[in-house]
Amino acid sequence: MSQTSVRVVLVVACALVDVDKRVLIAQRPEGKAMAGLWEFPGGKVEPGERPEATLIRELHEEIGITVSEACLAPLTFASHAYDDFHLLMPLYICRRWDGDVIAREGQQLAWVRANRLRDYPMPPADIPLIPHLIDLLM
Repeated sequence: MSQTSVRVVLVVACALVDVDKRVLIAQRPEGKAMAGLWEFPGGKVEPGERPEATLIRELHEEIGITVSEACLAPLTFASHAYDDFHLLMPLYICRRWDGDVIAREGQQLAWVRANRLRDYPMPPADIPLIPHLIDLLM
């Protein structure tokens, strides 16, 4: 049996949870892959970068907040085979940050109750994360 090599991409995501137990999601902008779909904030882990450092950097770049590593708790992960790569995506939960959430990249943002997340079209890798958030927040 021959094993074809698959490119594994490590992307880290964060479920920011506000005081009302709502989760922040962002709509992928036009011009990006899967434009129009909703996702949890985060991004690709750069070579030599730890997932927590990636999240701290991405959350500041994308939505203008400052998160300390101590406030990031791993919750679950997604493992999804796309046509041209395999995505491995740890999902962290964060309930405390500094600053106000703002769309710094022109993306649409929404605060959504966990049991309403399925009302928003998401990339295939994000969908299996929803039940974990419902279990935690409902």
